[in-house]
Parts: sequence; structure tokens; C-alpha cells
Amino acid sequence: MPTPAPPELSPTVLKLAALGVQRRYRTHTLLIQEGDAGDTIYVVLSGRLRAYVSDARGREITLGHHGPGDYVGEMSLDGGLRSASVQAAEPTVCAVLTRETMLRHLARDPEFALELVVRLIRRARLATESTRSIALLDVYSRLKRLLEERAQTQADGRRCISERLTHQAIASEIGCSREMVSRLMKDLRAGGFLLLHSQKLWLAKELPHRW
Repeated sequence: MPTPAPPELSPTVLKLAALGVQRRYRTHTLLIQEGDAGDTIYVVLSGRLRAYVSDARGREITLGHHGPGDYVGEMSLDGGLRSASVQAAEPTVCAVLTRETMLRHLARDPEFALELVVRLIRRARLATESTRSIALLDVYSRLKRLLEERAQTQADGRRCISERLTHQAIASEIGCSREMVSRLMKDLRAGGFLLLHSQKLWLAKELPHRW
């Protein structure tokens, strides 16, 4: 039975999803392999996908996460090879469309075509910012930025990262080794800047500008 789409999905995304076939993916399932030929687009209805690139030694850099309302695989519209790998970061439901279906929909729906262009521009901006961060910021500055972006302010004013972030996941996102992340996190906890309580990471006080 099809999974009802979350109400927060936009009408244009719902219209697109209705053209595909719903599929469920378990955590860590690989949907797209970097370098492969492919002609499918995935519209996320629930759950979360992780896009990443890797090298021959197995080192990975996370390009981004995509939740309900997002879609991945649209780069295949030019007929080229997959530019990144995509896996399920948690149990995920997607509507899967073929390249031909997507192209027909683009031709019929100018509003959706404009939305796709806007999304691609936004994604290009994020990629530029990520490249700038890796090129110009040191590892600690990138870690600080990630922690502050993920922290959510609670009713009592404290900031908490409820998402479970492993040191390997952090390393993949900021482009460094897991060992470096482990050392910095240990130092920040020792300095009283980070606290681990109830399986959640808390920012106990403002992180220092430099470390």
C-alpha cells in the first residue's frame, strides 16, 4: 500500500511524486553509485538520504542530506554518469521516476521546471560554500560551524544536537580524518564546551573561535 506523503510536501512535489513508483529503503541501502549510468530520479517522501563522494581508499566526503520534499538523481537528466553516490541515512520512502517521465513532466509543467532550476542553483551555491569552507577554514573551524548549525535552541535557552552524529559521519562532512574529529571532540568536552547527556550532545557554552 502506498505510504501517504507528509502534508509539508509542496503541490509541485506531490504532482511529481504521483508520476513515480513508491519504494522503501532500509538504512544504508545504496540507491545511486557514483560513476554508474542511471536514468532514475528519487523523490523523498519520508526519511533521509545522504549524498557523498569517495575515493579508491574508501574515504568519503558527505555532500549533503536530503529529506522529505527533496529529490536526487536529477543530474542524470543530461544523460551523463552519476556524479555522486546516494544511500539511505535512515528508513526512507521515495517515489522513483524514470528520466523520460521527468523530461515529459518538465515540458508540461513550466512551474515545476522553474522550481527545478531554483533548486539546482541553490545546490550549486551550497557546493560552492562547502568548497570554500574546506579550502579556507581549518579543521576546527569547520567542526565549530557544523556543531553550531546542527544545534537547536531549547525552551530553556540551551542548545542541543539531538541528531546522533558519529565521529566518522562528522569527519565525512567536514573533510578530515575520524581521529582528528575524535581528538577535537575530546578536547572540547574536557574544556566544558560540550556535554553528552541522555544520548544527546549539548553545547554547554559558546565554542571558542579558535582551538
